[in-house]
Amino acid sequence: MQDSKYLDQYEHYLTDVKKASQNTLSSYLRDLRQLGDYLDLHLDTGFLAAENSDLGEYIDWLRSAGKSVATVSRSIASIKGFYNYLMNEQLIRVNPASQLVPDKSTHKLPQILTSKEVELLLEQPKCTDLKGYRDRAMLELLYATGIRVSELIALDIFDLNLPAGIIRCQGRDRERAIPLYQTAVQALREYVEFIRPQMVASPDETALFVNVGGERMSRQGFWKIIKSYQNKAHIEKTITPHTLRHSFAAHLLENGADLRSIQEMLGHADISSTQIYSQLVKAQLKEVYNKAHPRA
Repeated sequence: MQDSKYLDQYEHYLTDVKKASQNTLSSYLRDLRQLGDYLDLHLDTGFLAAENSDLGEYIDWLRSAGKSVATVSRSIASIKGFYNYLMNEQLIRVNPASQLVPDKSTHKLPQILTSKEVELLLEQPKCTDLKGYRDRAMLELLYATGIRVSELIALDIFDLNLPAGIIRCQGRDRERAIPLYQTAVQALREYVEFIRPQMVASPDETALFVNVGGERMSRQGFWKIIKSYQNKAHIEKTITPHTLRHSFAAHLLENGADLRSIQEMLGHADISSTQIYSQLVKAQLKEVYNKAHPRA
């Protein structure tokens, strides 16, 4: 875990200054160690460098893993307390936890896009320049596979097997192979064969997706890209890289895929993390029923 010394300092502060109880101390530190592990493993960053979007993605991950409202709310309280401490100690200039808001009542299911909204989003990158081809390939790949944004930007060129129509993705604890639909294969083939060679800064660059400087795409860079296309598509829902992951899983489930297969593709260690999508699909069916049935 990066920046672990600041967690040790915070522990001393809670013990010596705040006189926190042992139960409070244990729960706060457990929450923060889990956050630190997530930042390190998924986002390759630490407490001090984490941004608002990083913390938001972590909270989104907790919710999508089926954590209770109480657990998520407590985690947010722990995170906000820690970052208030870092601000007071002048270890950071901007508080990335300031906009985190606890869930107040019922568990919040992850937001997904409709099939039409996905199509609208995927239509936004225009293949009129290098960036347009690259962006189309990234969005198609993300929706085709449901991989995390951290996994997307970590992909290397040799992780692609276009003739077989699969990508090889290294998750937290194991590698998995995920199939690609034909449109994604075509978008990736055009990018890899004709566009990427013109974009890379060095022929030795292994990153599959690179920025305009020719180096590996960053999370922040991709975040800005997806937000710009959300605005162009005039989609009112808030779209994050995780939104396409949630949409991928929910749409597969809606169309008959079994939970075990979705679990394998998402890289969930436990099936309980995948079952959240069953709740989401049921909630959507109920909403459709209430809107469409003449006696509802």
